[in-house]
Order: sequence, then C-alpha cells, then structure tokens
Amino acid sequence: MRSPALMLVALIAALSVASLVTAEEVTLEGTIVCAKCILKKPDAKECQNVLLVPGADGKDVEYYLAKSEAADKIGEVCMSKHKVRATGAVAEKDGRKWLTASSLTKLES
Repeated sequence: MRSPALMLVALIAALSVASLVTAEEVTLEGTIVCAKCILKKPDAKECQNVLLVPGADGKDVEYYLAKSEAADKIGEVCMSKHKVRATGAVAEKDGRKWLTASSLTKLES
C-alpha cells in the first residue's frame, strides 16, 4: 500500500514537469510601466513592472514581469515608461498574466 504523502509528492512532481513542458516562449511588444506608480493599482504595495501590450479589442493586456535575469537588467521603471520587445514564458497566477522574460530589448520610441 502506498502512503498518501508519497502519492502527493509524485503528483506534485508530475504537475511541475507538465507545466514546464506546456510553457512555450512568446514574443511581445509593448510598454513597461509600474503597477503602483503609473497604473495606480490599489493592491500594489511596492513598485512592480508591468508590460502593457495592445490587445485586439483596443484594450491593453497586462503582463506582470516575474523576477528573471532579463527583468533585472531593465530594473524598476517606477515613473518612467519603456517601449520593449520581450521574449519569455507566460503563465497565469491569481488572475494575472505573468511573463518570465528570457530577453528584454528596449525599442526606439
């Protein structure tokens, strides 16, 4: 008989591998702004970079930037805005889209 703890560990490992396999890289172009300082998000307690990408319906799609080496190179944008091309994996968490960028390139305005 297998222990419930061992089965739980196996399930978590299987789900982790499945999420790595399904995450594919996308390339997006948009403007990086701060969720707290520019977007004035009520739940933003500190600066958080967000990539705004124009959507098909005319509304911007928000991609919160997860911690990564590429995101660290851009730094916190706070009160400024940067047009960028971003490549990375997109995931949804807590009702938000998160982009873990493998590459961020500033574009000419």
